[in-house]
Amino acid sequence: MPSATMLKALVKAHLESNSEQFHTLTLQIAAHEAKVGHIHLANELKHLIDREKTKKPKIINLNAELQGLILERKSNERLSDLVLSNDLIKRIQRIEREFIQREKLKLHGLVNRRKFLFAGPPGTGKTLTASVIAKELSMPLNIVLMDKLITKFMGESSGKLRQIFEIINDNTAVYLFDEFDAIGGERSKENDVGEMRRVLNSFLQFIEADKSDSIIIAITNNVSLLDNALFRRFDDVIKYELPSAEERKILLMNKLGSFSGDYNINEIVSLLEGLSHADITRACIDAVKETILSDRRIVEKSLLINMIKERQSVYNNLR
Repeated sequence: MPSATMLKALVKAHLESNSEQFHTLTLQIAAHEAKVGHIHLANELKHLIDREKTKKPKIINLNAELQGLILERKSNERLSDLVLSNDLIKRIQRIEREFIQREKLKLHGLVNRRKFLFAGPPGTGKTLTASVIAKELSMPLNIVLMDKLITKFMGESSGKLRQIFEIINDNTAVYLFDEFDAIGGERSKENDVGEMRRVLNSFLQFIEADKSDSIIIAITNNVSLLDNALFRRFDDVIKYELPSAEERKILLMNKLGSFSGDYNINEIVSLLEGLSHADITRACIDAVKETILSDRRIVEKSLLINMIKERQSVYNNLR
């Protein structure tokens, strides 16, 4: 029989309409019942939770002032879709593990890590990671568009930010603060306007006070631009890098798939140095599409190289 502490936590989750916590506790009880031989009961509990999770996600009703600020995105990517270093994969798995077993941590006076800063060059997997976490944890992914918060609601941004954190508290999900550089800049910079300082100060207060079950992820392409006061408000700062030679090789093989030709893959890998995960993916997909439209079955080496050079030329033209 479940412990009295677990039963109280289960009732509390139900009364507070905390579905994620209720689901987690029920599955823990099912695991306990299976361990003591009550297989039929355990299976029934799991079936009830699985059936509940297949229902349509809760719709967040936004008032007119917040329309266009939060974008709900469907997540289909899994952890296996991430081509990152083993260290980063382990840190992402730890986020998921702590969330799934957060009630166990609470019994010992501890909380799971929920607030993260993802930093690194564009196209290195930051947004994809947020999508993977949402999918793996069966949670909605809600993207907060920071640039629209500032440009559309100048003078009222802090008030809108407060409402966003109220939504975070009331609707458990993965919340991604996209283009966080828009408000996260160093407050002491001379060219900073007063409104931006107020918004950043508000964000610092709201994220520190947040006690929800939601996972909050802020993304920046350049961590050196951010205010130092931000870092201690996050539970972890995860740094992304351009793909290593091994990661570039895996990306090539994954994206070309059955269209891969009989050529030296390592030679192609060397040409990809300096490109991001997203750039390599686009180059491969463009090569595969051209191959299909030309009624061929294999991506020719010359075509792949041309598509790679096409991606590289984008950066050369911007310099």
